Amino acid sequence: MSRLEEKIAKLNTPEAEAHLIRLYGPEQKTLAAQKARYSDLLHKFEATFRNAERAVFFSAPGRTEIGGNHTDHNNGRVLAASINLDTLCAAAPRKDSLVHFHSEGYAPVELDLKDTEARPEEEGTTKALIRGVADGMKRAGYRIGGFDAVVTSTVAGGSGLSSSAAVEVMLTGLFDGLFNKFTMPFIDRAQVSRRAENAYFGKPSGLLDQMASAAGGLVTVDFQDDQHPQVEALSYNFAEKGYALVVTGTGGSHADLTDHYAAIPAEMKAVAACFGQQTLRGLTEADLLNRMGELRKQVSDRALERAFHFIQENDRVPKQVAALREDRIRDFLDLIIESGRSSFMYLQNIYATNADQSLSLALCMAESMLKGKGAWRIHGGGFAGTTLNFVPLDMVEDFVQEMDRTFGKGACHVLNVRPIGADQMIL
Repeated sequence: MSRLEEKIAKLNTPEAEAHLIRLYGPEQKTLAAQKARYSDLLHKFEATFRNAERAVFFSAPGRTEIGGNHTDHNNGRVLAASINLDTLCAAAPRKDSLVHFHSEGYAPVELDLKDTEARPEEEGTTKALIRGVADGMKRAGYRIGGFDAVVTSTVAGGSGLSSSAAVEVMLTGLFDGLFNKFTMPFIDRAQVSRRAENAYFGKPSGLLDQMASAAGGLVTVDFQDDQHPQVEALSYNFAEKGYALVVTGTGGSHADLTDHYAAIPAEMKAVAACFGQQTLRGLTEADLLNRMGELRKQVSDRALERAFHFIQENDRVPKQVAALREDRIRDFLDLIIESGRSSFMYLQNIYATNADQSLSLALCMAESMLKGKGAWRIHGGGFAGTTLNFVPLDMVEDFVQEMDRTFGKGACHVLNVRPIGADQMIL
């Protein structure tokens, strides 16, 4: 038996199977599929770099935003979960500072980590994420080095499940595992990843995506102190209560939407500036109402609507958390619907142009099918991407069938909550 075959055989040990079950769920079909996926990645690593026996697996999950739509960038609260879709790589350290990064479906990426300064021409690329994470790790006091990697992902780009955050958090695990001791706190992983996304990749996101991916499980996060966010783990099994979490991808393109995303925090902060604050956190609806005439002379009506959304949505998150803790599932679902309607009417992140209203249609269909039975809302940044639906288990098959028939086969993903953030697996 070759060294590669010996390594692959270890996927069948009880320890490896338990590890995979914790990441992806206990279904035997899923376990078999993940073993095949990990095995295939090792074969690709061997074919590309000829030293698969040295390869270590690193993964990080996508995330689902459950509550707190566009609140994180204004020091607000969120409710989120990591999911059983992930970015997975097999990687081995090099003796130099070169990176060879081969991601399935993309051209190979090569760069030298002797230079980790941001490069404007790399914005929006994988190179930017690698260079940005490496620089952040170095600044945080961690060792970095060159590496070879082959990568695959079930968190599709544009799916609304935070594919870039999954790559970033996976990279923090890679540098931590290959060159340190894989002990980096998840909050530090999230902050390094967010900096790479903002300063290198060029996307003005808050910290929600990276925090949910890095923390693992179902969590509520309070970003009032952005540098030291308060994270609380929650334990709630939606399936045991009769519901599946289903995201529906409508096929809308995220291309050319950066300005629309950037306008949301910018407009919210413009309202905050009228009160001498950097963000909206701490302001109340009464504060806005008492100065409405004056505020309309300083900012747009849309900015004020978005400010109202933030204040209401930020207050809604602890109500959602309380409903889960007290097992009031119907109250929780009603709050989910409230959140979605606020995003549609006041935050206005459902469509960017009249030419693409696929998210609106998906929400309309979900309401028609789930009214009085489940819940539906926009998922994530908006303008294109996905909706989040809480679907009764006995309706999942019909719901998925209808959505797939409308938006294309594979439009729906039925999600499980993954209890682990960044992961390292050594065979």
